[in-house]
Amino acid sequence: MAIACAIAIKWRPPQPLTTEQKLPLLASLYLIAPLVLGGFNWVLSTSFLDYGLAWNFWIFSSLGLGFSLGVLSLVILFAIQTALGWVSWQSADRQQLTSVLLPTLLLALWISGTEELVFRGFVLTQLQQDYAFGLAAVISSLIFALLHLVWEQQETLPQLPGLWLMGMVLVLARWVDGGSLGLAWGLHTGWVWAIASLDSLQMINYTGISSEWVTGKNGKPLAGATGILCLLLTGGFLWLINGVVGKG
Repeated sequence: MAIACAIAIKWRPPQPLTTEQKLPLLASLYLIAPLVLGGFNWVLSTSFLDYGLAWNFWIFSSLGLGFSLGVLSLVILFAIQTALGWVSWQSADRQQLTSVLLPTLLLALWISGTEELVFRGFVLTQLQQDYAFGLAAVISSLIFALLHLVWEQQETLPQLPGLWLMGMVLVLARWVDGGSLGLAWGLHTGWVWAIASLDSLQMINYTGISSEWVTGKNGKPLAGATGILCLLLTGGFLWLINGVVGKG
């Protein structure tokens, strides 16, 4: 399906994708990924439960908690940058908010859920068959980061360390959640939704007072020191939660 779509939109790797080409190709890949994993389940006699995906109350509870934590972490990040004068804000009217926030949320849930099922679910679980958990986490996060180069090399290269660390934090979220993907899915969704919404609404302007390597090269938080710090603090908070729950 993805190959047929690539031919239809006239994409010739390694040429960069335009927005008009990227969206249908992304849609085809995110639609086919669960089907491919379903085929692996049939061959390997496994199920999505083995990858941390169980449709019950607890996964949705964890998803909500993770979403709130993901959004809150970015609220704190941008609040600090605003206080320091590194970013300024543009207002958006109710019609703009309505047209962007809900559709972006649904898209973020879909994309994040698919990526968590693939990387923190299938890939991590399979790697654990041959490697220790820590090494499996490192490798799966590296695969997660490098595959983002498929879409946009120039803007993605500065984000690779951040993408790898993001993958590690999401692995930690699955571990803290007892193997469920709920918390990781929620965190991922919160980050994607908040950043994509701000980008679509064009609400943030970087003032240039601070280096872009601090705030994020090309306006991408994962390509800056503050974005990395945000991930580290989120990971530290997850570790703290796990310690408190474990002692309880």
